[in-house]
Amino acid sequence: MASESTIRPDSISEARLWFGLAMGFFAWHLAGTAGMFITWRAGLHNEAFGNACPAPWAYTAAFASIGLLLFLTIVAGITSHRSWHRLSTEGHIWEGEGRGRKDFMALIGVFVSFTLGVGVTWELIAHFILDYCLRMR
Repeated sequence: MASESTIRPDSISEARLWFGLAMGFFAWHLAGTAGMFITWRAGLHNEAFGNACPAPWAYTAAFASIGLLLFLTIVAGITSHRSWHRLSTEGHIWEGEGRGRKDFMALIGVFVSFTLGVGVTWELIAHFILDYCLRMR
């Protein structure tokens, strides 16, 4: 039957489902917070020393911290997609339906990871486009 799962829902752990669902939210929130603090410190560095260029560590800190969070968002999306694929009988994501709680959590985890991963990517790109003092003001 098309409505039955291909495997038992008990074989997918709750921790895997919650990681896939919640990591996108945490990464998006932490990327915004990290971007705010890095921008704040880099802007203060510019005003204290009268430099036109940002603090030397700012680009490295932004790329490292937000890049790590983007990587975690991608891992959460892959984890959610694999969980959904194991639980669902549909072959493609656009045919997906969350019929059970675990199936629904995995499917929502895919969409959350994708959409908030785009937000984390834009947060990372903004550090390289805008000057830190402009972002601070």
